[in-house]
Amino acid sequence: MNTSEAETLTSGQWLDGSLPSNVQLGRDTLLKGDHAFQRFRSKGDAALIIGNHSTMDGVHFALGETGRVRIGNYCYFCNVILLCELELTIGNYVVAGWNTTLADTDFHPIAPAARIQDAIACSPLGHGRERPLIQTRPVVVEDDVWIGPNVTILKGVRIGQGAFIEPGSLITHEVPPRARMLGNPAKIIGFV
Repeated sequence: MNTSEAETLTSGQWLDGSLPSNVQLGRDTLLKGDHAFQRFRSKGDAALIIGNHSTMDGVHFALGETGRVRIGNYCYFCNVILLCELELTIGNYVVAGWNTTLADTDFHPIAPAARIQDAIACSPLGHGRERPLIQTRPVVVEDDVWIGPNVTILKGVRIGQGAFIEPGSLITHEVPPRARMLGNPAKIIGFV
């Protein structure tokens, strides 16, 4: 796509294929990357909604059957992985750097016996066995948040408006508005 074509966009589009029917893109929103929907399994109506004037460059939307993702206006994500079994809600003017991952679940049980049960259920030997219950909790990223490269945001986290997440941080708990976070696990190192 050349510059003049990009300037004339009105409704959003995926440059590498046809969008799934339960995906909605806002005005002038662009998705790039042929792997964007390889693991998109959500069957819900409006499973993925992205607002206006956003760019999702190389983003991987890995949604389970009931997963739901909402991304606001004027967001820019580069090579981000969104792992969603329940719900991810991202506000307006959010920037996320490459290799960042947001996950609303652990995707496998923590207890050893349940992990074995899950491994069998997922294997060809499982013959349709049901997987054990796996904990999920929504993730919320409020407006004006900057997320550096190689950040991981885990289930149940809320990141407050205007927060600044330093590269390589692991976010395991709530982040107050305008907090500057760094580390593994991340801690507040100041306010912006």
